[in-house]
Amino acid sequence: MARLAIFTERYTIRRSVELTALTNFRIAAGKLGHDCDFLFRSEIMSIPRYDGLLIRALTDPLNTSYVAARLAQVNGLRVIDEPDSILVCCDKVNMYQHLMRADVPMPDTCFLTDDQVTPEQAHELFETYGTPLVLKAPNSSFSAYVEKAHDAASFVKVGKRFLRRADRLVVQQYLPSAFDWRVTILDGKVLSVVKYVMGEGAWRIHDKDEEGRDNFCTVVGVQANQVNPQLVEVALKAGNAIGRSLYGVDVKEFDDGFMVIEVNDNPNIDAGNEDVNNPEVYRNIVRHLASEPWDGWI
Repeated sequence: MARLAIFTERYTIRRSVELTALTNFRIAAGKLGHDCDFLFRSEIMSIPRYDGLLIRALTDPLNTSYVAARLAQVNGLRVIDEPDSILVCCDKVNMYQHLMRADVPMPDTCFLTDDQVTPEQAHELFETYGTPLVLKAPNSSFSAYVEKAHDAASFVKVGKRFLRRADRLVVQQYLPSAFDWRVTILDGKVLSVVKYVMGEGAWRIHDKDEEGRDNFCTVVGVQANQVNPQLVEVALKAGNAIGRSLYGVDVKEFDDGFMVIEVNDNPNIDAGNEDVNNPEVYRNIVRHLASEPWDGWI
């Protein structure tokens, strides 16, 4: 029997889909014969008493969740997400550089410093990558600080604004699609696959409508036998370029293949969404934390 803990924050359990998912993890642990406790910020120093730690809170090197991950690691616990993956995935420049070194197929991408965000540079990139361009702040998440630039003026305005948060700007080729694949992987094996179908008029997983209201994607489950092996191959290659932890790989599908949009640490596993057609996702994560063998979904 293993003693497992789930580190979370109060804001996480405010959403019913997340609270239900946390309950599912605990139930899965019990059915496999393990103890599982919820830990909050005030209980962080009790982490060394456990055998494994699952983090279900926003990860960032400046957040308490990162301290929890490091504390678990130095005390020999198996931890998801492990701290090195947090450092890579929370910096999109670092993350994309890992993908580039591994020759992962992805949109054309470059990184600019403040002095390079100029109208002249914008015109050159429009000619090379096409119009519009996608601009991203390196430390963004949930589609925040990700915008399109259709001309040089908006390129400079958005780029300068994003550079107030970081010292480099990510600029990418725009590849429109009606949906993204989300392949959730752990330790080099597939946990689940779903489609994130964009809302009407949206181009991001989490967008805003003309009146500024949230426009979330719809999560659509798929059967394991419906998943293209090439999609799995590309997603695993992207995840392995980062490490062996828990990742949500966003992939776009085109007539000539697949392209990775990004690799996310601490991916969503919400009840009724990422577990559609695969409730075993909870048990497999628990098995990993308890150092038990488990088979990938595909």
